[in-house]
Amino acid sequence: MKHFLTVTFLMSLAVAPAALAQSWEVGFGAGGSFMTSETVSNPVGNATAGRSPAIAASAWLDNNSSTGMIGGELRYDFEHGDLKLSSGGTKVSFGSMSNAIHYDLVLNFAAKEATVRPFAMAGAGVKLYSGTGKEQPFQPLSDIAAFSDVRDVKPLVSVGAGLKFKLSPGAQFRVELHD
Repeated sequence: MKHFLTVTFLMSLAVAPAALAQSWEVGFGAGGSFMTSETVSNPVGNATAGRSPAIAASAWLDNNSSTGMIGGELRYDFEHGDLKLSSGGTKVSFGSMSNAIHYDLVLNFAAKEATVRPFAMAGAGVKLYSGTGKEQPFQPLSDIAAFSDVRDVKPLVSVGAGLKFKLSPGAQFRVELHD
């Protein structure tokens, strides 16, 4: 969470002068993160690996074209949750978090003056996965897979859609699904 607050503060300072122009948007959000499970296999056996539902937070800087129909969004996302591994009746978990930064093209389906603006977005970036749990000399299911305090950077593709609700000339409420 420390990283999220630092990035949020720095983004807010950097965009404060630009936010006065009507083509810029600065936003912050919170929600949940849900990941699918996968099967891990090796000659010893199989296990189901996944992540428990997690807390997610986001900050973004959006620049719209003069018509407001097309824009671009630089975004930072933070997720925190436990990795989990299970096989038979044995279950093990390990703390984790991820940080992502990406740029999305945003297509608005209504003019910027509209009270409700549907939108869709797609883009790309990078995501840093970090194990934050305490490593143990022996872990249950370690003959199939083991958790450790490592960092891994992966490319990401981002897609999303949602609605923007105009609250006042300078404020809006936004609901979205993002993957």
